[in-house]
Amino acid sequence: MTVAGLARRLGTGDAIVIGLGSMIGAGIFAAFGPAASVAGSGLLIGLAIAAVVAFCNATSSAQLAAQYPLSGGTYLYGRERLGDWAGFLAGWTFVIGKTASCAAMALTFATYAVPAGAAPWVAAAAVIALATVNCFGVTRTATATMVIVSVVLAVLVAVVVVGVAGGDPDASNLTGDLLGHGWYGIAQSAGLLFFAFAGYARIATLGEEVRDPRRAIPRAIVTALGITLVVYVAVGIAALAVLGVDDLASSRSPLADLATAGGGSGWATPVRVGAALAALGALLALIAGIGRTALAMARNGDLPRALSRIAPRHHVPLRAEVSLAAVVVVLVLTVDLRDAIGFSSFGVLLYYLIANAAAWTQGGHDRRYPRALQALGAVGCVVLVATLPVMSIAVGVGVVIVGVGYRMVVLRLARRDPAAEV
Repeated sequence: MTVAGLARRLGTGDAIVIGLGSMIGAGIFAAFGPAASVAGSGLLIGLAIAAVVAFCNATSSAQLAAQYPLSGGTYLYGRERLGDWAGFLAGWTFVIGKTASCAAMALTFATYAVPAGAAPWVAAAAVIALATVNCFGVTRTATATMVIVSVVLAVLVAVVVVGVAGGDPDASNLTGDLLGHGWYGIAQSAGLLFFAFAGYARIATLGEEVRDPRRAIPRAIVTALGITLVVYVAVGIAALAVLGVDDLASSRSPLADLATAGGGSGWATPVRVGAALAALGALLALIAGIGRTALAMARNGDLPRALSRIAPRHHVPLRAEVSLAAVVVVLVLTVDLRDAIGFSSFGVLLYYLIANAAAWTQGGHDRRYPRALQALGAVGCVVLVATLPVMSIAVGVGVVIVGVGYRMVVLRLARRDPAAEV
C-alpha cells in the first residue's frame, strides 16, 4: 500500500519563521525571573550553557533531518538509527508532553488576554481557531506565524530600547552576583532557560513539507536558533541591568517591569499583548509539530493508524490535528496545567538525548558536524535532567512507563492477529 505524503510547500524562510514562532514564545516573558531566583546574575552563564546545549541538539537535528526529510522528527530518526523502541520513546514523550504544553500555552494566552473567569473558554476557542488554521495547509500556518513573530519581535525590541534608555541600567548588576548561587543554581537556570530554545525541533518535524530539505532544514534550524539567541541575550542583559537581581527574581512579569521602569505604566499593555501573541505563536507551531509526529507514529502503528490519514485537498494530517485539538480543549476546560507540566521538560530532554545518540551513528556524506557536538549535547541533556525538580522527574518516568506498557500491549495484539490494525 502506498502511503500518502505531505506536500512540500515550505521554503527556507517559512521554516525559519516557524522555528522562531516555536522558540520566541511566552516563556521569554516569564523565564528570566525564575532563572534569577536560582542563579542571580549567574543566569547569564546559565543562558550560555543552555545555548550551547541547544546548539549541539540543533546540529544533531539538522544533520538527521537532512538525511531523513520526512515527518516525525526524532521519532523517525530514532527508529531509523537506533531501533523501534528508541524512536517510540522519543515520539511518545514528545506527543504527550507537548500536548500538555499546548494546553499551558492556550491558558497563558487567555490569562494575558482576558479576565481570569473567562480564561478557560477563551483558551479553548484559541485552540480551535489555530487548529483550524493548521487544517487549511502548512502555508497558512507559516503566514500566521510570520505575522505573530513580527509583532512579538517588535514588542521585544521596544521593551529593551525603552527599558535601557529610560530605566537607569547598572552594569554592576551583571557581575555582582555571578557565582553567588553556586554552579548548581547556574545549572538550574540553564535548565529553565533551555526550554525557551527547544522549538527548533518543530522545523525537523515538518521535514516532509520543506522544499530542498537537505539544504533548507539545516540552514533554517541554525538560523532560527541564532536569531533567538541574540534576542534572548539582549533581553536578559537589559532586564538584569535595569531591574537588578532581587527585583528580577521576585517579578512575575519581568519584561513588563523592564518596560515600565523605562517608559512608565503605559507600557504594561503592549507587553501583555506581546506575551499573548507569543503564546499563540508557540501554540500554533506546537499543534503543527505534534500533528506531524502523531502522523509518523500512526503510520508505523505506534498510535492508532486512523490518525495517519492525510486530507487530500490541503495535504495535512487532519485526523491527527483534530484529535489533538479535541484533547487540548478538554484539558484547558477541566485542568489547570500551567503548574503541572514538568514532565514536558523531562520529555524534551529525553527527545534530544535520543536525537544526539541517533546523530552519533551517522557517517559518510550524511555527517555534517563533528561527533564531539553530539557527545556534548547528550551530556548536557543528562545534566539538565538532573536539575529538574524530583516530582517532574517522577512524573516523566511515569509517562514513559505508561507508554512502554501501551506499546507492549499493541505488539502483543499484533502478534496474535498480524492482519489487525491498531
